[in-house]
Amino acid sequence: MTAQLFARDVGTGPPLLLLHAFPLSSAMWLAQREGLAARFRVVTPDLRGFGGSRLGDDEPSVDLMADDVALLLRRLGIARAVIGGVSMGGYVAMALCRRHPDVVKGLLLAATRATADTDAVRDVRLRHAETLERDENVAVLVDEVLPGLVGSTTMRQRALVYGRVRGLVQATPPAAAAWAQRAMAVRSDAFATLRDVKVPALILHGDEDALATEDEARAIADALPNAELQTIPRSGHLTPVEQPDLFNQTVAEFTAALGP
Repeated sequence: MTAQLFARDVGTGPPLLLLHAFPLSSAMWLAQREGLAARFRVVTPDLRGFGGSRLGDDEPSVDLMADDVALLLRRLGIARAVIGGVSMGGYVAMALCRRHPDVVKGLLLAATRATADTDAVRDVRLRHAETLERDENVAVLVDEVLPGLVGSTTMRQRALVYGRVRGLVQATPPAAAAWAQRAMAVRSDAFATLRDVKVPALILHGDEDALATEDEARAIADALPNAELQTIPRSGHLTPVEQPDLFNQTVAEFTAALGP
């Protein structure tokens, strides 16, 4: 059953919908709402259970998260939008391309992968989910996930950025994080979906990203019929947060080129 998502909706112009990374919320898109709203209608939802969105009691599923987003677009009266996703948000964006392709005007994927989880990664996700449910706090995410979210430059030179990301992780509801980990653990390979995408795509890779590699970004770009791959320097997994000006400039050029 789809859930009604909370979303921040700012600006006017061509619609740009941005889907947040795990285990954050739409709060991660602050610099994009501030920097892009003069040219675009920037919609940043909280995926189910995160931020202001309710979790519900459905079985964990990335497909269901994509259906939530499609329902949100209908509710906002947006027929088509450029859909962007970082990390987990990228999984949801790819599922949206498969389940609701008509709403996708352009595709932006950053710090994500099209393969299904390996057994080792799946085991970690399920262990995290069990720990989150048992402890009812997000200490395991702070200890094991947070260190990989930002790049070495951010760790050395951007203490405020790292502190903000840490705060966002600490604010995550444990039940939502557990549900999302289970949803990502059972998601399927997305390469067939990517090969069928008819719209232009932009793939962004942070050159210090230890979680989603350049090879994985290149594999996504190669699978898409019409894609460009760009590397964001001095950035890890969270390019919109670590290098917001570069991210915004690149995304604005891509979105504007697609027209009104």
